[in-house]
Amino acid sequence: MQIEVLAEPQALAERGAELIAQAARETIEQRGQFVFAASGGSVPWLMFEALSKQAVPWDKMHLFQVDERAAPDDDPDRNLKHLRETLIDRVPLRTDHVHPMPVTEQDLAAAADHYARTLQLVAGVKPVLDLVHLGLGPDGHTASLVPGDRVLDVTDRDVTITDVYQKRRRMTLTYPILNRAAKILWLVSGASKADPLARLCAGDPSIPAGRIERERAVLLADPAAVAKLDRSK
Repeated sequence: MQIEVLAEPQALAERGAELIAQAARETIEQRGQFVFAASGGSVPWLMFEALSKQAVPWDKMHLFQVDERAAPDDDPDRNLKHLRETLIDRVPLRTDHVHPMPVTEQDLAAAADHYARTLQLVAGVKPVLDLVHLGLGPDGHTASLVPGDRVLDVTDRDVTITDVYQKRRRMTLTYPILNRAAKILWLVSGASKADPLARLCAGDPSIPAGRIERERAVLLADPAAVAKLDRSK
C-alpha cells in the first residue's frame, strides 16, 4: 500500500482529487472510459468539490456508488445528495453515466440485483472498477461492510443489502467487486481512525476493512490517523 500523509483536510482533498483525475485521464486514454465508485464522508465531499475543478474527460466517466443508506432521495443521510452538490451538478457528466444506488425501491434485494446488472453492462460480466474510493470507520468498517453483519460473508454477488446499521439498512458493494478493482483510494482522517487504520494496513481480517486488497491501494491520511502505524517497515 502506498501511503501519503497530509496535515490538513483540504490538502487531503486536493491530493485525492489529483489522483482520481490522473487515473481518469490515463484510463480513458487507454480504454475510452473510466469507471469510478465513490463513498461518502465529510473530507470526501471536499475531495469531490476539488475534483470538479480538475481537467477530466467527464463524458467518458461512469460514476457508481460504493454504498448508500435506504432513505428518501432528498434525505441529508444520502450520499447521493452530497455527491450531487459537490460533483455531479458541477461537471458535464452524462446523465446516463451517473448510476445512483436504487435504495428507494420497495424490494431492496431486487434493486441490488439490478444495480449489479448495471455494473456488468458498464464494466464487464465480472465487473472491474477502475478506481474505488473507500473510507474507514472507527469500528473498522468500510463501504457498508460493518462488524457482525452477514454481508461480510457474501461472496456470490457484487451488490447486496445490509442489516440495520445506525438505524438504516444500506445497499453496498461486496468484497468480490471491491477486491477486483484496478486501484483503491483510501481517504482517512482523525484520531478515532488510528487503531483501525493500523489494523487495516496490517491486513487484520478481524475488522471488515482488513479484508480489502492492499497491493493496488493508495492511502491518504492525516497525522492523527497514522499515529499508531509502524512506518519503519
